Amino acid sequence: MLEFRQVHKAYATPQGPLSVLAGIDLKLAPGESLALMGESGSGKSTLLHLAAGLDLPDSGEVQLGGQALSRLDEPSRAKLRREALGLVFQQFHLVPSLNVADNLRLQARLAGRERADWSAHLLERLGLTDLARRYPEQLSGGQQQRLAIGRALAPRPALLLADEPTGNLDETTSDSVLALLLDLVNESGSALLVVTHSPRVAAPLDQRRYLTHGHLR
Repeated sequence: MLEFRQVHKAYATPQGPLSVLAGIDLKLAPGESLALMGESGSGKSTLLHLAAGLDLPDSGEVQLGGQALSRLDEPSRAKLRREALGLVFQQFHLVPSLNVADNLRLQARLAGRERADWSAHLLERLGLTDLARRYPEQLSGGQQQRLAIGRALAPRPALLLADEPTGNLDETTSDSVLALLLDLVNESGSALLVVTHSPRVAAPLDQRRYLTHGHLR
C-alpha cells in the first residue's frame, strides 16, 4: 500500500543542507499497521508528509497504491489524498460550524464515497450517536478525537496516517481511543501508519520502526 524506496530529504539552512532522511526504505502492506518512533526532530513528521504527498523527496521514490507520488502533479496528488488517505492529527481539526454527524461525513463527501450505513455504524462504534447534533465545542477531548478518527475512516481509506493521535489525551482515555482506532481500522481494511513517542501506543501495532539520524531501524 505504501512504499519508500531509498528516499532522501534535506532542508536548506544557513549552515548548508540539513539531511533529515537518508536512504529510507519502508513497506506497509494493505491491512498492516506500523508505529514510527523517534526523538523530536528525527524526521518523523517529514516522513509522514512524504507519505501523504504533501512534500516530495529530493531523491528516491514514494509509492502509494503503486503510484509514484513524484510523477503526479499537485492536483493529482490532492485527488489521491482525498480518495485513498485518511489523516488524524494530535490537534483535532474539526469544523466548529458543523455538528458531529456532518463533521463525520465531511471527508467521505469530499471523496465522493459517503455511505449512510457505514457513517451510522461509525457513530455507534464511536459512542457518538446520541451526540450527533452537538458541535465540537460541546464535546470532551476524547470525544473530539474519536470524531476525528471517524471522519478519517468514513471514506474507508486505503491508508490511514495518524500523527500522535492520542498525544493530547490522558492515559486512560488514550488507551480507549487507541483500542477503538485499531478496531475500526481492522473493520475498514485500511493500512495504518502511526507517528508516536509512546511505546504504549506502539505496542499493539504489527510493526515498530525507529527513526534516528535519518535512518530507520
